[in-house]
Amino acid sequence: MPPETVSETVLAFDTSAAHCAAALLLPDGKVLNRLEIMEKGQAERLVPLLEDLLAEAGLGWPAVTRIGVGTGPGNFTGVRLSVALARGLALGLNIPAIGVTRLEALAHGLPRPLLVAEDARRNEVYALGFDLAEMKLPCILSRDALPAAPHVTGSGFAEGLPPAMPLAEAIARIAATQPPGPRPAPFYLRGADAAPPSDPPPVILE
Repeated sequence: MPPETVSETVLAFDTSAAHCAAALLLPDGKVLNRLEIMEKGQAERLVPLLEDLLAEAGLGWPAVTRIGVGTGPGNFTGVRLSVALARGLALGLNIPAIGVTRLEALAHGLPRPLLVAEDARRNEVYALGFDLAEMKLPCILSRDALPAAPHVTGSGFAEGLPPAMPLAEAIARIAATQPPGPRPAPFYLRGADAAPPSDPPPVILE
């Protein structure tokens, strides 16, 4: 995608899967991307990764005017980590934080009509349509229940369009154009796999 002029310096990040992904979108349209694959350790690595990205651009935290964050669906712990950090940075820097779902980010820059489907395990997918008569709302579907579409993308398809850009860059570009709204929140389409403990809570002695 050719460079585009934006009015914000957007720092975006995502830990909804087994990675730390980050991007820095500058007002001249230049973007810096980082992606580190990791099954665990995102909580310790994310902030240093963002600091490395800012340092590469010769900037400090005060230069950031907007935060973009991936809100899922994805790994519960990873999504909560990124959303909590985005909220904290927005509060500390007094700037807006914009939440962007993984499905929106994967669709960014691809032709329409488009169906995005991401693997949700259990022979299911997280799905969302763009400019489709069906699938206007994100949902969980069986792989066998996916409707036909002129264009498809995402890990839910054996063959589909590749993303137009890295995930964190798409989050940054979307966040740059969205008006500030409510604080970002995790976007879950399925409940947690871990069940709450069945034991009764301890008695608190007065």
